[in-house]
Amino acid sequence: MARSGPRASRLAGQIQRELAEIIRTQIKDPRVGMVTVTDIELSADQSHAKIFFTCLQSGEAEVTRQALVRSAGFLRTRLAQALFTRTVPELHFAFDESVERGMRLSSLIDEAVASDPGDPE
Repeated sequence: MARSGPRASRLAGQIQRELAEIIRTQIKDPRVGMVTVTDIELSADQSHAKIFFTCLQSGEAEVTRQALVRSAGFLRTRLAQALFTRTVPELHFAFDESVERGMRLSSLIDEAVASDPGDPE
């Protein structure tokens, strides 16, 4: 899935903002806690959207993803009310591991710096 052109990029940004707000204010499922929508990838024909998200507790990522998948119909309905498009893309959810990977790399760098005896000068 890849965005192509400024219109698709604008639409992806609008979907990201709207979904973040809908998830935050209207999803009542307790399995969906603190979710951050990090990116949207639209298919070339804009019929499918891959939603990348992170959650406060990364150990709960799969449970949260399953809850979001179950809420996809509700989310599409709310998006249809908020977007000015003829069709609303099908929503596919994926946990965004890049944030967690970045934090892990940062901690490894901090450990390496801390264990370095320093310059011999």
